Amino acid sequence: MPRITVSALSHPGLVRDHNEDSLVVGPWTLCGTMTEKAQTLEFPLGSPLVVAVADGIGGQPAGEVASGLVVRLLASLGPTLDSEQAVRDALHACNHAVYAAADRDRELATMGTTVAGVVVLAKELLVFNVGDSRVLDVRPNGPGEGGGTSLHQVSVDDSPPLAPGRRTTSVITQALGGAPRFSRIAPHVSTAPLTTGERYLVCTDGLTDPVPGDRLDDLLRTHDDGRAVFELWKSAIEAGGPDNITLALVDLLQ
Repeated sequence: MPRITVSALSHPGLVRDHNEDSLVVGPWTLCGTMTEKAQTLEFPLGSPLVVAVADGIGGQPAGEVASGLVVRLLASLGPTLDSEQAVRDALHACNHAVYAAADRDRELATMGTTVAGVVVLAKELLVFNVGDSRVLDVRPNGPGEGGGTSLHQVSVDDSPPLAPGRRTTSVITQALGGAPRFSRIAPHVSTAPLTTGERYLVCTDGLTDPVPGDRLDDLLRTHDDGRAVFELWKSAIEAGGPDNITLALVDLLQ
């Protein structure tokens, strides 16, 4: 019977004093906390399954409040996310919810968060993001490609063009919340065919900024499930752990 496994981990890293990342896997959420061991969950293929990370905007208040609010709302809306339009509507609702919460409490003013994730449906996969958290497709290579896997980014970074010689930037061009006054968003949402054997890595930039893509690719070629998630986290820590690190590895199994 086709099934989905999701292995996930969230950690503050070595520099930040607390974790502003949050995570949703179906009805399960993890908000502003720490796990050093990957948690692995299994689901039957069929009903919509949302897997997403949210990264509270650093340097502004209450990033963990914004990211937690978003993943809890996505968890509650998860069973209804059966189309691109449903996902767009949910992200607009998240944006309104972040601004509404900030309006009710002056201490939360300008809080905001990125979000990125997938919704696994019975026959296709919806990919979405706002901001610079990422969804990466871990795709098996064909017979003529030497076996193994290849890593492809399928989300769209909301960041300005990189300066020459720069691999990363902390600047984002849109987020959920994050401004003194309400600002609309233009979510990135796309549909991909569901292919058994593919894996999707959903992660915050605490993983992708310090760890180059070829290193991520090597680790995902070598490891599966919870071990892969642990090794990815360990690689970010060995690179200095400069930011919160949250990731989920989604496996589509026969």
